Amino acid sequence: MTSALPHSRRLILLRHGQTEYNAGDRMQGQLDTDLSELGRIQAKSAAKVLAERGPAAIVSSDLRRASDTAAALGEHAGLTVTTDIRLRETHLGEWQGLTHTQVDERDPGARAAWRADASWTPPGGESRIDVARRAVPVVDELVADRPEWGEAPVVLVAHGGLIAALTAALLDLPVDRWPVFGGLGNTSWVQLSGHGEPGAVSWRLDVWNASAAVAGDVL
Repeated sequence: MTSALPHSRRLILLRHGQTEYNAGDRMQGQLDTDLSELGRIQAKSAAKVLAERGPAAIVSSDLRRASDTAAALGEHAGLTVTTDIRLRETHLGEWQGLTHTQVDERDPGARAAWRADASWTPPGGESRIDVARRAVPVVDELVADRPEWGEAPVVLVAHGGLIAALTAALLDLPVDRWPVFGGLGNTSWVQLSGHGEPGAVSWRLDVWNASAAVAGDVL
């Protein structure tokens, strides 16, 4: 007899730890930066908490700041981390490597427009819609490939911009409402629950911007 599909699939989207670019308000995009000393501490703290959730799998962006954060969780959880290029951060085009101030001097008002409009694209870069278009199939494939997926969470370790775009897309929000999601702290995470059969999963937001310091009863 074939077992029934699980009632709920638990998905956790974890942002990487702090980098020197984060600390200096510098635009990273797909530049491959390293965790700062604080970022490594943050990664270990988040790993201890999330490992207690008994994750079933860990998939990470291949950029070092994410993959090193994922490796800390993998070590605590006893799991091998796989990487997927589709989980990379938004490509910020000509803004990559510039500070917020430099971008504002170069393109006055552009950062505000980018924050307010998911279809707005930085010069030579990607929009949040572009990012979601490449990231959603990662989740769809995990649903199709893991019929046993249930309460034990699958953890995707990625980047703030990607996580916001992916969350909005999975929740099927109107594009003009995607900016409702604010910033995500370093090594904070999002939790979603997916209900339904592969190809027709409905996702629900359980937690936004949780961290290792958040009380366990909200998780």
